[in-house]
Amino acid sequence: MQKLLTIVEAAPLVRKTEAAMRWWLAQKDCPVKAAKIGGRVFVRETDIETYIEAQFAEAS
Repeated sequence: MQKLLTIVEAAPLVRKTEAAMRWWLAQKDCPVKAAKIGGRVFVRETDIETYIEAQFAEAS
């Protein structure tokens, strides 16, 4: 099973505030997908890691 992160846990990984992370996830072109489970919003840790790796690959 993949590790799920809350917005509060995921935001610091991409250097965003909680509010900025919520806004980013609400955008249609956001590369990280979120799911609402039991009334809480979660993202997959692997999605965050993939996004970070893609940003480094793009910068090279």
